[in-house]
Amino acid sequence: MAEYNRVSECVGLITLRNPPVNALSAAVRQGIVDTVQRALSDPNVKSVVICGQNGIFCGGADIKEFGSNMTGPPLIPMIHAIESANKPVVAAIEGSALGGGLELALGCHYRIAHSKARLGLPEVSLGLLPAAGGSQRLPRLIGVPAALNLITTGRHVTAAEALQLGIVDQVTDHNTVAAAVKFALSVAGRSLDPRRISTHPCPQQPDLDALFEEVMQKVRQSARGAIAPIACVQAVRAAATLPYAQGMERERELMATLFTSGQARALQYCFFAERAVGRWRMPSGARWDTSKPRPVHKAAVIGLGTMGRGITVALAQTGLSVIAVETQEKQLMEAKQAISGMLERGAKRRGVAPALDGVIYSQNIQAVADVDLVIEAVFEDIALKTKVFQQLSAVCKPGTLLCTNTSALDVDQLASETPNPELVVGMHFFAPAHVMKLLEVVYGPRSSPQAVATAMQLGKKMGKASVAVGNCRGFVGNRMLKPYIEEAFFLLEEGATPELVDQALEEFGFPMGVFRMSDLSGLDVGWRVRKGDGLVEPGTASGRSARIRQGRRYSPLGDLLCEEGHFGQKTGRGWYQYDKPGSRVARFDPWLHSFLGAYRAQHGLVARRIDHQEVLERCLYALINEGFHILDDGIAAGPEDIDVIYVSGYGWPRHRGGPMFYANMVGLAKVLERLEHYQQLHPEVPHLQPSSLLRRLVASGSPPIHKWGEAIKKLHSQL
Repeated sequence: MAEYNRVSECVGLITLRNPPVNALSAAVRQGIVDTVQRALSDPNVKSVVICGQNGIFCGGADIKEFGSNMTGPPLIPMIHAIESANKPVVAAIEGSALGGGLELALGCHYRIAHSKARLGLPEVSLGLLPAAGGSQRLPRLIGVPAALNLITTGRHVTAAEALQLGIVDQVTDHNTVAAAVKFALSVAGRSLDPRRISTHPCPQQPDLDALFEEVMQKVRQSARGAIAPIACVQAVRAAATLPYAQGMERERELMATLFTSGQARALQYCFFAERAVGRWRMPSGARWDTSKPRPVHKAAVIGLGTMGRGITVALAQTGLSVIAVETQEKQLMEAKQAISGMLERGAKRRGVAPALDGVIYSQNIQAVADVDLVIEAVFEDIALKTKVFQQLSAVCKPGTLLCTNTSALDVDQLASETPNPELVVGMHFFAPAHVMKLLEVVYGPRSSPQAVATAMQLGKKMGKASVAVGNCRGFVGNRMLKPYIEEAFFLLEEGATPELVDQALEEFGFPMGVFRMSDLSGLDVGWRVRKGDGLVEPGTASGRSARIRQGRRYSPLGDLLCEEGHFGQKTGRGWYQYDKPGSRVARFDPWLHSFLGAYRAQHGLVARRIDHQEVLERCLYALINEGFHILDDGIAAGPEDIDVIYVSGYGWPRHRGGPMFYANMVGLAKVLERLEHYQQLHPEVPHLQPSSLLRRLVASGSPPIHKWGEAIKKLHSQL
């Protein structure tokens, strides 16, 4: 899988061939060993160039090999053999040089990159570290601070930044292989001692201990329990303080710990899950590979509140022409200014021109008459959305896809207001819509596979993790969030504090606990939904009956706070207090704790000690249990869909793989046992009643997560 040719009479050209990204599989590694040996033993060859086919140098290791016994030549001796070669070896980098691909390039004596190439060591995102010498060579080449930044974050750099850092020797806009061959000819015969990175000492850094202490503190804070970034810091420290051979041994030890860890399995599961959800399927059997999306050249957004503005930006950044409609003149002018600012800031970050001309603003819904796709983003009210869909049906050309950004309302009900319900799908974005990675594409019973395919494809163009889900209240993400939030409220009633609950969840790895997140999004949002559901009751009744609504346990704590005008950050008071409205720093609120004490006394509740373990079990297992209900109902095609939704849109820590993967890691029998335990203690809480699917999976031997799909089909066929 590595082709050898001789070019310009005396340059050996080695081309890696393993589509799509020329990953370093066993066959590729064997090919490199064989062709390098052939080039070095050929007396007519004065220098060597390594490149990849189809404009990609090398995407790194073949991740599929991680779960099996590795065969073929190991990577480290192969790279050492290249570095110790007595003829110059030049890497011709096009497309990408990532992970093991960049480590291979660092073993070469010179690196020539195309201007559009991207380079990086993203192993940390898979729960690993660059363990083919990357953690030892890169600091020696570009210095400790820059190497720490790249290795602990896994970020990719452009060719221009790589040149500035000193990773590559030359950048070209022209044919990279031709430039590398020309360069290889020019350096033939030169001493290679200065070009062998492993022989270099790390550039001197003042007060090295203080630097590593500061970096480690920052990494621990941002990693939120992930171990790979910490191991990366330790590996770079070895490069800075030990001889190369000892540093390599330390790199190997750290990698051995990471490679078999649960976190690495979780992160690699996420990697494959994100690819699996793109191969969506519907209950009808319609699949991504048989459903051709419609072309979308012109799109429209109706309603320019916070969500509509973000959706407009996300669409415009893909290069689409966008009609942005807002009927209120003041709101329209504010939105125009906000959208222009977001487009300019986004373009500046990406180093491109802002797509300001791509957005046309209008107060008239008639302006969308000739678009290919409309996304409705008006206020979350079924009557208002119904009216908009009726108007769109009258205005839009035949065949226009009508999409709703609803977060919970019935997509099929909206579709029934149109003459072509097969053209209606949900596109549930997450705020801020131009930043957040998740997009739930919601299909109703009458949505066509082509409509789903079009929405999925558009989401992909916007850089979203698009997940196709069925139509039900709250879809997948918000449906699972409801029992999670309810359990947090119940824990407060029983003696917990917002600080305790949030600390437990944040130590687990969430960026924010449930109460800090509630303050950020606004307590009035949930209050409005509960009012619409008929759950909010006036009065100050006390006792157990006051905490039962619609036949199940209910906590009015959030309603009572809202009645006090405590809406969270926007008012400066919520579950925490803030220095002023709009402030982000949550502080202990003595009033809130007095309020909780008075509430418990009024309802005859005796506060008890609640530990972190109970917080995690009740909040997380309630959420996971709803995930099993969703799988049983066929709303999500598989556990991967649920996990991608929670990792991409709800802050579930990536190094824990998603809620369903976490249940698999904990053990389905353990999850079932704890749910049964809490359900016995709280029989009036239906969401603690274990899902029948969870029970059936445990009864069938708790199959591993990748076999749940087979088990679910088998179990359904027996019903």
